[in-house]
Amino acid sequence: MFVFGLAVVFKLLSIQFIDGDKYKALAEKRVVKNVVIPANRGNVYSVNGNLLATSIPKYDIRIDAITPSSKNFKKYLKPLSDSLSVFKGKSSGYYQRELSKARANKNRYYLLARNIGYSDYIRLRNFPLLSLGAFKGGLIVEQTTKREHPMGGIAQRTIGYERIDEKGNVTRPGIDGAFGMKYLRGVNGQRKKQRIGKGQWKPLSDANEVEPKDGYDVYTTIDVNIQDIAHHALLEQLEKYKAEHGCVVVMEVKTGEIRAISNLGRTSKGKYYEKLNYAVGESHEPGSTFKLMALAVALEQKVVDTTTIVDTEKGVLTFYGKKVRDSKRGGYGKITLAKAFEVSSNTGVVKAIHNSYNDNPKKFIDGLYKMNLDDTLKLPLIGEGKPVIPDPRIKNGKWSGIALQWMAYGYNVRLTPLQSLTFYNAVANDGEMVRPRFLKEVKEFGNVVETFDKDIINKQICSKETIGKLQQLLKNVVEKKHGTGNRLYSENFSMAGKTGTAQTEYWMEDWSENKRYVSSFTGYFPAENPKYSCVVVIHKPDTSVGYYGADVSGPVFKRIAQKIYTDTPLVEEIETLSVKTVSIEKEYEGYYDLAQTYKTIMPNLIGLPAMDALALLENMDVNLKVKLNGSGTVKKQSVNKSVKLKENQTVVLSAS
Repeated sequence: MFVFGLAVVFKLLSIQFIDGDKYKALAEKRVVKNVVIPANRGNVYSVNGNLLATSIPKYDIRIDAITPSSKNFKKYLKPLSDSLSVFKGKSSGYYQRELSKARANKNRYYLLARNIGYSDYIRLRNFPLLSLGAFKGGLIVEQTTKREHPMGGIAQRTIGYERIDEKGNVTRPGIDGAFGMKYLRGVNGQRKKQRIGKGQWKPLSDANEVEPKDGYDVYTTIDVNIQDIAHHALLEQLEKYKAEHGCVVVMEVKTGEIRAISNLGRTSKGKYYEKLNYAVGESHEPGSTFKLMALAVALEQKVVDTTTIVDTEKGVLTFYGKKVRDSKRGGYGKITLAKAFEVSSNTGVVKAIHNSYNDNPKKFIDGLYKMNLDDTLKLPLIGEGKPVIPDPRIKNGKWSGIALQWMAYGYNVRLTPLQSLTFYNAVANDGEMVRPRFLKEVKEFGNVVETFDKDIINKQICSKETIGKLQQLLKNVVEKKHGTGNRLYSENFSMAGKTGTAQTEYWMEDWSENKRYVSSFTGYFPAENPKYSCVVVIHKPDTSVGYYGADVSGPVFKRIAQKIYTDTPLVEEIETLSVKTVSIEKEYEGYYDLAQTYKTIMPNLIGLPAMDALALLENMDVNLKVKLNGSGTVKKQSVNKSVKLKENQTVVLSAS
């Protein structure tokens, strides 16, 4: 017994003094742990301050039923139960019983409300007993955040998010994902939690608690008005043509700031939503919109001119057994290269490039490289598609005997819609290529932390002379009656651009039975002193409804341009109001001379607008009774010119 007693004493001393620290740390680890307090993620705003993405705090409110003194618990039990009854709807007696039971069972983590908003949280924490705080009232508050997009599905993919699954895998699409780590995320805090049984942990308030630091707010270049216009114009056309997916981007010419970007894909039920960021991530064969790039190289290297005559050879060319066809049967005969571009003649453009570069295709490829068409835009957004430009010097299987000819009209090359738009924007910008930009500035509590300025990729992609010719070609596509974009022409405002219709998945065996196309339109407006550039790409429209770029994508471009002109008038338009128009000035001077000359004698009113004629007669020195038949311009007057008028005489005017 004595030896057994010594062994027990020895073991106790060993546990207390030798292994004491080890067991204390183990006990504390099992009972108390450090928990991360997530920082509030910064907000994402539009360029004009509209909220695009925000973190909404949500709260769970619990009570430690043991912490309040017996005096306080008895004093505030009924008032607290009454308040909870009003807040949650159950009877006051129910809450009195539940809270009393929680105290009897020594429940230190009793749930009062889950996932409530900030206003309800403020209201609840001021209830009787809870208002005494954590130490006297037993109040326990746990905060979580939820990311909300006030604009709903509009631009949701571009605005983006950051999600971490249970395995720790992170998904970061869009602006929110791209700039999350650097600006939006903030710095997490930490606090201790104590295990209270049944797998539950109660927060502890102590001096070691570190408050989180909220993330910065990011102001994008997105304009919600233009975004709304672009989204609905694209959606309407996708639904009309039952297309698989499509995208539209509107960019400010001078700065490269993205004003709108919409990406819509169809679900199995025929509805459309922001499925993927096609504008940034999807490389595809651009078709005829690439003809501008091909001609830019040829014109810059002076191997052709817009006046060069090309023979379209009845609309069919053959290279190594492969045919290049025009959409017009029989072709266009012998035409200028300018007209070949304007009518989008495949054979005309291909022949010009073939004749100029077939013996030295590397020269053509180098011309494309010089204009930065082989490089990505190096966007901060994750997932930008890579351009594909075949090169005979690179042994990757992409070059073939027909590579040059197919490249001339937009096949065998691949670009994303945003990469194509960047080139067209450079043409609109007199040759200066600017990088598309999604961020305007970063702020903290309204104070600017960082600003983002224009980023130039290439100061001059080609000579001013070549740029001028390209601008005229794009303008002619819309303005000239033979141009493929002529149906988009409007007298109210000018546009310039290029249609594109490319076959897709043509390598599939079922293509002839189920033809699939990519329809596009890329351009800018106004044609003179451009303000915005825009690309519209729609994949796999229903061919029974239509598939040409001018029919499918062109109307989206026009609708966006019209709406922007109407809803956001350009400064240049306002300035033109003060410009004198010769015809209007001449009409006014004629009217003024008549009014000053004829005071009592009948003037010649034939050809004058009816309203002007009425105003003139009613302001003469003689009181007249004037009757007007019809509207428009005066065709006949009852009193001849130069006849002396009498008081109260009736004059009848006939107009049409």
